[in-house]
Amino acid sequence: MRLPEVQPNPENATPEELRVAMEAAPNRRSFVRLQALRALRLGYARKEVCELCARTDRMVRLWIELFNRGGIDALITKARPGRRRKVKLERVRDLLLPVLENPAVVGQGHWTAVKLHGYLKEQLQLEFGYSTTVRWLHELNFHLRVPQPWPERQNEEARRRFREELQALCADPKVELWFGDESGIEGDPRPRRRWVQPGKPRTVPYLGDHIRQNVIGAVAPQTGELFTLIVEGVDTDVFQCFLDEFAKAIPPEGRPAAVAHPGQRLLAQVQAAELASLRAQVPARLLAGFQSD
Repeated sequence: MRLPEVQPNPENATPEELRVAMEAAPNRRSFVRLQALRALRLGYARKEVCELCARTDRMVRLWIELFNRGGIDALITKARPGRRRKVKLERVRDLLLPVLENPAVVGQGHWTAVKLHGYLKEQLQLEFGYSTTVRWLHELNFHLRVPQPWPERQNEEARRRFREELQALCADPKVELWFGDESGIEGDPRPRRRWVQPGKPRTVPYLGDHIRQNVIGAVAPQTGELFTLIVEGVDTDVFQCFLDEFAKAIPPEGRPAAVAHPGQRLLAQVQAAELASLRAQVPARLLAGFQSD
């Protein structure tokens, strides 16, 4: 004899209460369960509910039994805890912190999570997941950032003298100080990642020409005056041309001008010619802000 179908207990929740619980469901599994029970409370046949939720009749019957025993709370699924860590952070902290703060002690220039994961597995002789290594990095307050390039060939003594001279010029009301620099702007489209099959070509065709322009200029912070040129590349001849045009464009006012520029080697090659061309119109001199020697 076939047992009668189990029906939801109407005293446990109304369709409106089930709808409110659906909107606050913490995950999709709970939402589907609540949706099925609400449909049954609204009078839909169990077969229709099974088709609507893409579940078997046995699964829907189990949901009804849960609902009848514990109401709405019995249909809410909780997050399942993951597997416990094989290696706790306290065990590797003393090994991890020194090499993270100074990768050079183990022959590394920098760390990636993949390299660090392999290094720790080799040192500890244990098997643990890559995600565990990433979690350790976050717990030790390390974050993934793009580093700022910094030149190694710095002459700190020359930089110190430059800062002192620059401070003296800024404090002198008779000096008009200009800051100059140049920049290259590329218009070539950057290759983007794409889906390809292994062994198939994944190159990006181009004609061999580059879309590039250089901008060279100087600005006076005291007044906001700006002088720029758009050129095809920058070398000593172009820089000398810029200085000549700069001298023509900036009218002399009886005050000496100082031009601070970051390119030490470029300035060393054009300094003598620059003084000859500029002193006739604007008394000026070059200051090298970046020392590479």
